[in-house]
Amino acid sequence: MKILVLRFSSIGDIVLTTPVIRCLKKQLGAEIHFLCKKNFASILEANPYCDKIFGFDREIDSELVKSLKQEAYDQVIDLHHNLRTFRLKWSLGRPTRSFKKLNWEKWLLVNTGLNLLPTEHIVDRYLATVAQLGVQNDGAGLDYFIPAGTTLPIDTLPEVPFIAFAIGATHATKRLPEAKILDICSAIQQPVVLLGGKQEEEEGIRIAAAAGPHVYNLCAKLSLHQSALVAKLAESVISHDTGLMHIAAALHKPITSVWGSTVPAFGMSPYYPTSMDLNTSIEVTGLSCRPCSKIGHSQCPKGHFRCMKEQSISAILQSLQS
Repeated sequence: MKILVLRFSSIGDIVLTTPVIRCLKKQLGAEIHFLCKKNFASILEANPYCDKIFGFDREIDSELVKSLKQEAYDQVIDLHHNLRTFRLKWSLGRPTRSFKKLNWEKWLLVNTGLNLLPTEHIVDRYLATVAQLGVQNDGAGLDYFIPAGTTLPIDTLPEVPFIAFAIGATHATKRLPEAKILDICSAIQQPVVLLGGKQEEEEGIRIAAAAGPHVYNLCAKLSLHQSALVAKLAESVISHDTGLMHIAAALHKPITSVWGSTVPAFGMSPYYPTSMDLNTSIEVTGLSCRPCSKIGHSQCPKGHFRCMKEQSISAILQSLQS
């Protein structure tokens, strides 16, 4: 059996598909192919359960469709489920199973506060998409395989146990204000390693300089796999609702997840094997404006940004001790 899995982006969303990939491979003995945007293909490059990765830049062109047709898939598993995947599935003409995105239920929660979303995690809903193939949740959680040979620059990390702090997120309303991050880092009594991309480079420099010598800034200095290696070596991880949060969960690290404009009720909190739960979710509860989006905004729609400005530093510090 040969199966094509569709999930085009992004980092966290693709990591959340890994139980489906593993279970399809191990339980059906299938050959698993995966289609995503090229800039996310490296996430699965070392995954032993994924046999082939197809990537595209901005659009799925005719040459890629031709290559996919030649594979003659037995099943196409659509875990993205949008107009582009609909067109692709129609072009391939193969049996398909599609994930139910529950966009209407999410809209209701964001716009009316009415929560009709199921309590199941999105991973369990992904796996329900393939249940009729005889696939069951093996309870092993997420996968993230760091390629062999991945190393860090010399003298990058402190020698004693440290906290990794992923200070970035794609959307501003999912990130703590810089001043809040600085206060948290200053209050932590052990070394802190800041992780982030190019977008967080200057912020990381400022925070490290102001917080003191126990804070190490690695923003924009590491690849995704190197950042994952730092998370793996850390004692625990602080993260916003972002891709590195899911990578840390895949590596079975204790996580303090900080939530602003989005909420765990969307079903995308850190997902662990059934035998463990190492996440502490930190939220400002009682705000009628939360959630204000299912993905986040560039700025607070209300202008006050209470969901992040009122985050409890003591609650975050306490979570690191539990």
